[in-house]
Amino acid sequence: MQRNSTHISFTHTTQFTQVARLVTSKITELLSTQVFVVNCNNIIVASSKCERIGKVFHFQEQQETNYLRVPLHLKSEVGEVAIGEPFNGETISPRLAKVLVELIINQATVLNHRPNQQALKNQFVNHLLHGQIIDETEILRQAKLLGLDLSPPRAVILIDAAQYVLKPSAGESDGKNLEKATVRQRRRTQYAIGSIVNFFHLPDDTICADLGNGELVVLKASNTKNLGSWAERGNHTDSLNALWTNLAALKRAGDALLMRLRSDTGAAISIGIGRYHPGILGLARSYQDARMALSLGHRFNGCDRVYCLDRLGIAAFIGVADEQTKIELATHLLSPLDCELELLTTVEAFFARDCSPSATAKQLLIHRNTLNYRLDKIASLIGLDPRRFDDAVQIRLALLLRKLQY
Repeated sequence: MQRNSTHISFTHTTQFTQVARLVTSKITELLSTQVFVVNCNNIIVASSKCERIGKVFHFQEQQETNYLRVPLHLKSEVGEVAIGEPFNGETISPRLAKVLVELIINQATVLNHRPNQQALKNQFVNHLLHGQIIDETEILRQAKLLGLDLSPPRAVILIDAAQYVLKPSAGESDGKNLEKATVRQRRRTQYAIGSIVNFFHLPDDTICADLGNGELVVLKASNTKNLGSWAERGNHTDSLNALWTNLAALKRAGDALLMRLRSDTGAAISIGIGRYHPGILGLARSYQDARMALSLGHRFNGCDRVYCLDRLGIAAFIGVADEQTKIELATHLLSPLDCELELLTTVEAFFARDCSPSATAKQLLIHRNTLNYRLDKIASLIGLDPRRFDDAVQIRLALLLRKLQY
C-alpha cells in the first residue's frame, strides 16, 4: 500500500521529475558517475540506474560509497541529489564537484522548458562582445530573456583555459574518440566555470560564458561596491567616466582568480583584463582591450599570467593598432604628473639632452642631486624610471602620443 501511494506521488510530481531527469542526465554526462535524485521521502525519482527509480534510497546502507549530497529545491518541493565517485577515474575536488552540481541544478531548474538556453546565452554574449548586436533595446530584451543583468557597469575578464579544457586525456589520440573528447571538454569547461563562480561568490553562472576553444569570459561588475576586497581602502568613488577607474582592483581580482584556477585545474591559465567602457555597447570595447592584452601578452611574455594594456610596457604602444587606445594609455600612464608641471618639464629636458644627467642639470640650472630627486619622484609616481632604457622608451612614447590629443 505504501508503495502504491509513493508511486502516485512520484507520477504527479511532473515538473520536479523533469528537472530531476535533466540534472541526472547532465551530471552523468559530465562526471561519469552514479547519480540518484530523491524526493522528500527519499524515493528515487531519477537515476543513472533506471532500475532503481521508484525505490527508496537508504543513505545509511550506502556507506561503502562516499556520496556527495546536494539539496534540490523546486518551488514547494524539496529533494536531494546524491552522486558517487566518477567511473573514469578522473579526480575532482569535492568543493568543485559541489559547485558543478549546484550549477547544473540551477540550470536545470531555470531551463526546464528551454534546454538550449545555455547555448543561446553563449551565442548572445559572443555576438555582443564582437559588436554584432548594436541595438541597445534588443540587447536588453535578449539579456532579460536569458537572465543576464546588464544594468551594473561591467568590464570583461577573458580567460584562456585551453591548456586545461582541450588537453587530451591519457591514451587519447587526436582524431579518435571525438565524442568522448567533446564530453570531456564540456565537463572541464563546466569545472572551470564552477571555479570562477565559487571564487567570485556568485549566485549562479549567468555572467560567465563559454566562447569556445577553451576560452571563457566573465562580464564582471566593475564598480567599487562589486569589486569588494579588491578595491582600494577608502576608495568609494563609483564615477566610471574615466576608463581606467577601478582597473587596479580588477587586476588584483584577476591575479587572485589566476591562482585559484591554477590550483583547481592544475594547468597553465592566462587572463586578459579589459577596461570599463560606458554603456552596454562598451562591453565590446572592453572585450577588445582584454583580447588585445591577452594576445600581446602571449606573444611577448608567454602564458600563465594576467595581462592588461597598462601592464604590457612597450609592447602595448607597438602592438595596439588603434591610435585612440594608445593615446588613452599614454594619458593614463602620465596622469600622476598632471599636477606636477615641474616634473614634466624635468623629464622632457632629460630626454631632450639624451638622458644625460649633467647636461640636463645644466639646462635646468639645478644641482645633480636635485635632478636625481625629481627623477626618483617621477619613478615613484608613475612606476617607470626615466633612467632605465625600457621605461624611458615608454615615457617618451607616452609624451609624444599624449600631444596628439591636443
